[in-house]
Amino acid sequence: MTTPALLPLSGRRIPPLNLGPPSFPHHRATLRLSEKFILLLILSAFVTLCFGAFFFLPDSSKHKRFDLGLEDVLIPHVDAGKGAKNPGVFLIHGPDEHRHREEEERLRNKIRADHEKALEEAKEKLRKSREEIRAEIQTEKNKVVQEMKTKENKPLPPVPIPNLIGINGGDPEDDDVRKKREKIKEMMKHAWDNYRTYGWGHNELRPIARKGHSTNIFGSSQMGATIVDALDTLFIMGLHDEFVDGQRWIEDNLDFSVNSEVSVFEVNIRFIGGLLAAYYLSGEEIFKIKAVQLAEKLLPAFNTPTGIPWAMVNLKSGVGRNWGWASAGSSILAEFGTLHMEFVHLSYLTGDMVYYRKVMHIRKLLQKMDRPNGLYPNYLNPRTGRWGQYHTSVGGLGDSFYEYLLKAWLMSDKTDHEARKMYDDAVEAIEKHLIKKSRGGLIFIGEWKNGHLEKKMGHLACFAGGMFALGADGSNKDKAGHYLELGAEIARTCHESYDRTALKLGPESFKFDGAVEAVAVRQAEKYYILRPEVIETYWYLWRFTHDPRYRQWGWEAALAIEKYCRVSGGFSGVKDVYAPTPAHDDVQQSFFLAETLKYLYLLFSGDDLLPLDHWVFNTEAHPLPVLHLANTTLSGNPAVR
Repeated sequence: MTTPALLPLSGRRIPPLNLGPPSFPHHRATLRLSEKFILLLILSAFVTLCFGAFFFLPDSSKHKRFDLGLEDVLIPHVDAGKGAKNPGVFLIHGPDEHRHREEEERLRNKIRADHEKALEEAKEKLRKSREEIRAEIQTEKNKVVQEMKTKENKPLPPVPIPNLIGINGGDPEDDDVRKKREKIKEMMKHAWDNYRTYGWGHNELRPIARKGHSTNIFGSSQMGATIVDALDTLFIMGLHDEFVDGQRWIEDNLDFSVNSEVSVFEVNIRFIGGLLAAYYLSGEEIFKIKAVQLAEKLLPAFNTPTGIPWAMVNLKSGVGRNWGWASAGSSILAEFGTLHMEFVHLSYLTGDMVYYRKVMHIRKLLQKMDRPNGLYPNYLNPRTGRWGQYHTSVGGLGDSFYEYLLKAWLMSDKTDHEARKMYDDAVEAIEKHLIKKSRGGLIFIGEWKNGHLEKKMGHLACFAGGMFALGADGSNKDKAGHYLELGAEIARTCHESYDRTALKLGPESFKFDGAVEAVAVRQAEKYYILRPEVIETYWYLWRFTHDPRYRQWGWEAALAIEKYCRVSGGFSGVKDVYAPTPAHDDVQQSFFLAETLKYLYLLFSGDDLLPLDHWVFNTEAHPLPVLHLANTTLSGNPAVR
């Protein structure tokens, strides 16, 4: 999930049609509305007459033919006055003349009757009161709304649901661990209840100002991002009343037919991912329907010369464009490379292969391209199909692309060997060129910029510790132990970035330059916005090793969040983790509920809750089931295809 410096937003990321009743403020406005309505009816009658005459009267040109086999004959018309032949002709009818005249007369009578009917309707409207006209308008509007809802909620074809294991439970046996898990659940309830009170329907919450909040990734519309993002966390924690509240809001209010420009990546991982996860966990059909409605709105973003999607798309017009700050108008690797999981599930659930084909086309294109030093640059121009600036990162702009290569393999029940090979090749290049050891012995992942390694690691890159651990099983050349250890080293480095601050919360990025290690240098890099990546890595390492240090480190982070980020109206990020007295940024990010609190809850739960051999988490921590695709065309196995 990628975030540029200008958009310190969520996770690994860069960052209505009004059908209500008309307003009648005073008598004069009402009178104008009635007059306009009557004039409109009269005009429609006139237009009906004109268009009827144009379309329904016989076109004599259709009869102009020269066919000696028939009894209709074309005769040149002579202009007596000039003695010259007129290039036009007239038709002398044979036995069919009477039939044609009857047809013309019938059409004329129909047009005359329609015209008279329209005039009678207009006269009838003139005799009605303003209240009656107003009621008729509202009835027509309600009819349109109902027709739209019926069309939108059209049921999808039934498909076999995968065998869902571990959607609840996970109760820890240890009393201390159970209390910690309950505390995380209480934190979730505090975040949700305040959003419910002060920001309901808005994308996010400003917990200090106690009002709604939004950013440009969601466009200009209030789409309830926090509701959609938090649903599966609520379900997993057993907060079912809150889950039902969210479901009702989605049924009644979530509308994608809005004139709003949104981030394709963000709405895919948060909305489509969140809706699909809620569907699989609860079985409620509305979530699947809404996910498909949104996916259809995203498809125009792929209408580029290369098939690499635009970063943003207008949900109503389908017009797409890229971020203005991106290198040479490029699309971002972590954005167009983080669609595979959700789009494969969309094809699975709908039977429509268009989603699968879109993401597989991206993969095929990337396979054909040269990669400097085996690395994928972060920028690709969707018009030319060429790389932009040679900047490679496992943090912002690049991160979740690599994550989704691995997870495509896992989600396919380890049959998508193509994805696994791309992942292994990429990790090999990353380890060779980007992963270094500091003078103090800390393993970190730097960034490659135009042939130079920048010794800086972002908070976003800390997810890689969990990724290396998750991908250890199945690694080339029996390197499973090596990658599990590499994941543990990344976790230790990221823990140090937390431990070396005043608040025990990690900065946005930190350097390894001379005497400075795992510490932010620039003021603009010292903030913490409730990010989940470090806790995510703790959870994966806990699942694979059960080393108690990961629960200890996770609890340290939870206590720091509780102490320094909790406010009466929810949870807020802080602007400087090195300042002993925090200044809050007054934003409760939706991913705090979707990811940070979910990973903390899972960290203190048993392994039987969402077991990793049955579930794969998207980059917003939305769990999607493994698909056993050996007998379907969705399998990534070339032999199956």
